[in-house]
Amino acid sequence: MKRDPVRRWALPDRAFFAAGACHILAHAFLDRHGRPGMRALWIRPAPGFTMNHIVVDGGAWIFDWRGYARRDAFLAHTWRKARRWWPGWDAALVELLREVLVSEPLSRTHEGLWLREPGDFLHDAGMRARAYLDRFPAPPSEA
Repeated sequence: MKRDPVRRWALPDRAFFAAGACHILAHAFLDRHGRPGMRALWIRPAPGFTMNHIVVDGGAWIFDWRGYARRDAFLAHTWRKARRWWPGWDAALVELLREVLVSEPLSRTHEGLWLREPGDFLHDAGMRARAYLDRFPAPPSEA
């Protein structure tokens, strides 16, 4: 699927931003709602494991393709679900600068990270992310 840009673009938004374009959604979110205390967070699997994901960390909450979740509940759910699929799975939480999310060369400066730029998709993934964000309210006030 990832090698076929037509099929990939045809995915429903939730699937598109859950697997392969989460970084584009995080960038669009920070462009629209970013304020001090918010950061892009890479869930970087331990060596030998898969399941990379990039979210927005607002302090008490996380935002990704599902919307908002309590930070502690989101992380516990992510670890629990991953360990069901891959026993022993673990990951590090790595803060990323916003610019890294839309720059392949900058993303490659982080070992194990290689992100597509918005223009690397069949159409403009940034525009698609901004439209998807319209479905969600502004972030909670506590950061």
